[in-house]
Amino acid sequence: MANKEYPVIYETKLPLPVFIQGKVRDTYDLGNHLLIIATDRISAFDIVLPTGIPLKGHVLNRLSNFWFRITKEIVPNHMVETLDDLHGLDSYLPEDKRFNYPSYLRGRSMIVKKVKRIPLECVIRGYLSGSAWAEYKEKGTISGNPMPKGLVESQELPQPLFTPTTKADSGHDEPVNKDYITKMLGLRVTKELEDKSTLLYISARKYALSKGIIIADTKFEFGIDNGKLILIDEALTPDSSRFWDVSKYTIGKSQESFDKQPVRDWLVASGWNKKPPAPELPPDVVTATTKRYMAAYEMLTGRRLAILE
Repeated sequence: MANKEYPVIYETKLPLPVFIQGKVRDTYDLGNHLLIIATDRISAFDIVLPTGIPLKGHVLNRLSNFWFRITKEIVPNHMVETLDDLHGLDSYLPEDKRFNYPSYLRGRSMIVKKVKRIPLECVIRGYLSGSAWAEYKEKGTISGNPMPKGLVESQELPQPLFTPTTKADSGHDEPVNKDYITKMLGLRVTKELEDKSTLLYISARKYALSKGIIIADTKFEFGIDNGKLILIDEALTPDSSRFWDVSKYTIGKSQESFDKQPVRDWLVASGWNKKPPAPELPPDVVTATTKRYMAAYEMLTGRRLAILE
């Protein structure tokens, strides 16, 4: 897979009102709906890098689409349609506002409902890894919750843990407890967030295991649609989850992930101080990262990633 065959879509500039530009996604306002475009931008250590990853946006968009479809019975989501046919945009724009839609929108774009976003990351952990492992080693807790003694790195937890954080538009997300959420949203919604996040994780983990992937942890975002909880943003992608290969899984050490680990490893080895500006990534790191994203998609869906021209 040569990078030149698949140009990097690093930024978008459409003649539409910008709703929000995130680290990876560009979102445009369509009135009652939003157009979300998954670009090929990649971030590390909370900083967007100057180098994009070919096909990354396709994987994020199509994998979210896949999970939205198979989890909608657990909790409804905001997806209305994907833009495989660009003329699908016509029905969301008055005739005098339509334009020559760029072909890169195919496969990496989604029309969604516009709902009130809950400013939380609903993190669910099923295995002891990452920041949870660091905290456990130091304090014997995960997000302040006391844990059994003697757990080792990458070990499956006795039960999935709900460890929510704030949703920061820039910088670090901060852990919060249920009391914080209850004061913000009330007891009913707080319980529903935990219950739905846990059910989504358990269902997705069972499915992924049948495809050779362990979902070690993931995060969900929710909104309120006509008074009801609804899943929004993305779902169970390599950007929002820690995916491990079942065949390589061994407790007691860190695991290889189907994500941007080659990027993180190279940045650490480069001596970069984790402050802007970030360095350009070398071609071999870019290629290795694309392959990891592609592998996650193909293992989970059982399909090759079809690129629509």
